[in-house]
Amino acid sequence: MTALAPSVVDTIVPEAARTPRLAWLRERGMGATILVSAISTAFGVVLLSATGYLAVALGSNPDYGSSDTMIFVLALLSGILLGVAVYVAAIVTANTFSTIIAGRTRRIALMRLIGATARSQRSEVATQGLVVGAIGAVIGLVLSTIGMVVAVPLLNRALEITSDWSPVQPVLLVPAAAVALTTWIAAWSGSRRVLAVTPLEALGGSVERSREEIAAKRGRRAGGVVLGAIGVALLVGGLLLGLLHPLGVLVAFFGGLFSFTAVSISAVSIMPPLLKATGRLFGKSVTARLAAQNAVRYPERSSRMAIGVVMGVALVVMFAVAAESAKSLVAASAGGVPDAGFNEMMDVFSTVMMCLVAVSAVIAAVGLVNLLTIGVVQRKRELGLLRALGLTSAQIRRMVLIEAAHVTVTALLFGLTLGVLYGWVAAQSLLGSVAMPPLWMSPTFVAPAIPLLPVAIVIVATAALTLTAAVAPTRIATRTAPVEALSE
Repeated sequence: MTALAPSVVDTIVPEAARTPRLAWLRERGMGATILVSAISTAFGVVLLSATGYLAVALGSNPDYGSSDTMIFVLALLSGILLGVAVYVAAIVTANTFSTIIAGRTRRIALMRLIGATARSQRSEVATQGLVVGAIGAVIGLVLSTIGMVVAVPLLNRALEITSDWSPVQPVLLVPAAAVALTTWIAAWSGSRRVLAVTPLEALGGSVERSREEIAAKRGRRAGGVVLGAIGVALLVGGLLLGLLHPLGVLVAFFGGLFSFTAVSISAVSIMPPLLKATGRLFGKSVTARLAAQNAVRYPERSSRMAIGVVMGVALVVMFAVAAESAKSLVAASAGGVPDAGFNEMMDVFSTVMMCLVAVSAVIAAVGLVNLLTIGVVQRKRELGLLRALGLTSAQIRRMVLIEAAHVTVTALLFGLTLGVLYGWVAAQSLLGSVAMPPLWMSPTFVAPAIPLLPVAIVIVATAALTLTAAVAPTRIATRTAPVEALSE
């Protein structure tokens, strides 16, 4: 192959390829990835610090000081919650980098045209993921450690505990390292499309795969089916084992993990029909129809935005439904009379758990805002064409807002459904073997119960998220003049 002359190379290599080495940190999406990494690390540091502090506090209490079981349960719970937060962060990061790669299609193709290999480009993206993950992890580690250093003396005085326990522990490096490595792996996973970019695509701009192109890719669909089958088998196994022993909930936990991973992988196939169904809720105006078509035209973009919200809603609702189902079971066993003490204990537990998993929901919300903003930036030319065809700034703004509402409403309904299902499975697999009055016989059937207040809070929070997520994209969509957008 004939080498290109230096003058030609200077002409076709994009400006981004000749900017300073760390200029990519200013690219849209990188700041949000750093924020997600910082939140995940800070959450892990706080959980580990809280576990260590509680161990010291319980040790000073003669009633609980010798209870190694309670310390083990706290440590196990902290590990599970940290794993959930890192899992959510990994999916958000992978989706963010997938969207970034779609926006870099032309640049990657130009680099391929002058001799760069697809693998070298992908390695570059993975390295960027490691860098932003490390930056976020360090920021989260430092800020959360400082916060714990300030909080521990206050807690000692409030609880009247005399302790020399220090919140600065080597174990706090574990969540930081885990988040940095997970971000690196997620960036590598999210950049797999680099391998499919050809030099010919240098003639185009930001490119998302259409429904037809996705339908032709059967590997992901097969992987989703396999993981889904494993997840369903584990969920059923957890329910059956739960009729004999409470450890069934552990089997069901892994079933939920596998099944939701399958949902995440298959989101490009699952979300479009759901989006199409909910699109009818927004009317038949021009802006509503355009927004509905945009949501289903490129399913990868829409599914990336939706799946994080689905996960956040499902996690919060799952704990609320599990606690409410347990309360209903105890009330039914007592002849319909609620046990005030048990209800108060379960309310406190579910509130604490929902607040903890809400961190994962915040991470998912950051991902939605980030992906919606990147999507609008990458569609400047399309939006400029709509302006040139006669759509006003108000109509463009309304279209972007409806797109955000379309995705979040669909994600909310799907997340509520999954949350109720997972919450009931958790309650049934945990309490199915417990003998309840008046017959004191097992197995016990746990009827699913849906708490109205937490669900209402989730709905209001989702509405607020929709408005927040649409602020920056609507400004970007209406700020660029049609001529300027069409010239890009």
